Amino acid sequence: MGSGQRSNNLMVKEATQAMDQFKYEVANELNINTQPIQGDYWGYMTARDCGAVGGHMVKRMIEAAERSLADQAYVQATSAFRQTVSPQQPTQNFSAGPGGPSVISSIPGFTQPQQ
Repeated sequence: MGSGQRSNNLMVKEATQAMDQFKYEVANELNINTQPIQGDYWGYMTARDCGAVGGHMVKRMIEAAERSLADQAYVQATSAFRQTVSPQQPTQNFSAGPGGPSVISSIPGFTQPQQ
């Protein structure tokens, strides 16, 4: 396919340079000879080599996305846990019984029945 006939357009145009650099990094990691590349034209490379580069790029991008989602889920879970565990300011004034304050009154959202 000649230049100007590309069918795979990037969703974020600003990522073009980063994706090109990423492509060359992956090719070097796989010990693929990049000498046949002329400019940005990879047409003289074997299909096997180009497929390996593209496949590893996709694999690494999926790993990065999964890691990002896992980190995001971890942050949300720890934030929710901290909100649940952190001491709550009582909204009602519970009177202490003869043995001291009730353990039930320390449960968030629990109201003591009126006696």
